[in-house]
Amino acid sequence: MARRGLLVGTAATALTLGTVSFADAAPPNGGTDGTDGTDGTDRTRTVRGTLPAGAPDYVYLPVEVPRGVREIAVSYTYEKTPVPAGTQGNALDIGIFDERGTALGGRGFRGWSGGARSSFFIRADAATPGYIAGPVRAGTWNIALGPYTVAPGGLPYEVTITLRSGPAGTTPEPVYPPERAKGRGRAWYRGDCHLHSTHSDGGRTPAEIAAAARAAGLDFINSSEHNTHSAHGAWGGLWGGDLLVLTGEEITTRNGHVLALATDPGTFVDWRYRARDNRFGHYAKAVRRAGGLVVPAHPHATCIGCHWKFGFGEADAVEVWNGAYSPEDEIALAEWDNSLVAAARWSKPWVAAMGNSDAHREPDAVGLPQTVVLADELSREAIVAGIRAGHSYVAESSAVTLAFGAFGAFGAFGGRGLHAGIGERLRVDGDDTPVTVRLEVTGAPGCTAHFVTDQGTLYTAGLPESGAGTVEWRTTPAYAAYVRAEVRHPATVPGLPGALAALTNPVFLEG
Repeated sequence: MARRGLLVGTAATALTLGTVSFADAAPPNGGTDGTDGTDGTDRTRTVRGTLPAGAPDYVYLPVEVPRGVREIAVSYTYEKTPVPAGTQGNALDIGIFDERGTALGGRGFRGWSGGARSSFFIRADAATPGYIAGPVRAGTWNIALGPYTVAPGGLPYEVTITLRSGPAGTTPEPVYPPERAKGRGRAWYRGDCHLHSTHSDGGRTPAEIAAAARAAGLDFINSSEHNTHSAHGAWGGLWGGDLLVLTGEEITTRNGHVLALATDPGTFVDWRYRARDNRFGHYAKAVRRAGGLVVPAHPHATCIGCHWKFGFGEADAVEVWNGAYSPEDEIALAEWDNSLVAAARWSKPWVAAMGNSDAHREPDAVGLPQTVVLADELSREAIVAGIRAGHSYVAESSAVTLAFGAFGAFGAFGGRGLHAGIGERLRVDGDDTPVTVRLEVTGAPGCTAHFVTDQGTLYTAGLPESGAGTVEWRTTPAYAAYVRAEVRHPATVPGLPGALAALTNPVFLEG
């Protein structure tokens, strides 16, 4: 089948295999006895083949689905052949599109599990997590195979498709989280916007994530499964006045991952493109049309396909801290800091920093780190506005709190006092006008406060043994175009700074 049916598809990065027909397929083992709710006419086909080294990103296996099918079930296996040291072995992802087709951004998407599952099913009333329940309509469906990596000798695979006949059933109306929680009015709200459940490659259920979020002192979370929106309707009964649940997706391309944060419930964003395809801008706009933010995730992660290659021109924020602090985060932080210089000197738009846990399963800690956002209320609209404006800081836990701002004067003889908080601009009389920068910290014992500017770190002070203290520094707009704060643990590796306990977005200074 692989030799006869391997055809080049319409896109340069896709192949289409020969169509699987069930016209003459016999029931397995003589059929079923009807005790499973079917009418005894299940049909199964198994397709085997080998994808060559250098296979395209996506390979489609068309399946002709006749009328009267209640459920489609798919399982697959592939060989993890031994490879020489330093050579990537086989890894094969899987998903499915229905009779509406596989066009980029089309309506045919019905689910994706990547490499997290070896089987899935779809029917009107239910589906495997990661997949979208709904009618199994007649027409050509496409199983999507994603050869993530292929060994030099090729990737042998086997896909088994079973169609189960019977009454179609009804699809329940999804219940999505409300867009507003009780909250505390205008306040600082803590959130973790990069989390994975059993709807992609995570080990926690949505209920377990919600419980962990509350235990971590969070006020909001964002559903961000890899390449699927199936979890959007899985939070029923888990939100409350104390927890806002936002819906989104982690768009996992071959050239980096990006969070579609706080999109309209039910929004699916396609991921089947690379940086060279010049399509990312289109899908970034689609995220914003759905009310969400575009946030490149772990831009310097070293996993295959994780390194961000689309640039930051379409970003609304960037995840500079992902999970337990690492050298990858230090690089991401430095790259983001470099981008602030142009924004400072020419008053250009700038991209805010945020941090998320990317927690998948125990022992990954939900809320390590967390983004703390100043918002008018605990609502989707207010949280999105606060993140986009950079009115936020990042902390390793709810035990760490920061208050950071700059103070100066405008007008003759000192004039009136001015203040700018995190993410704001302080405009004073002239470039040489004194400005006082103040940081208040709690919950950071043994840590050191750092004031970072466009020249680098210009002031450092140790915090009291209790971890609570206030640090002040005087500067001018001529000396510092912006100031941001970092709170760091003691260094443990010679030549490298200590891990972050917290960091703020900048305050820009203008004369």
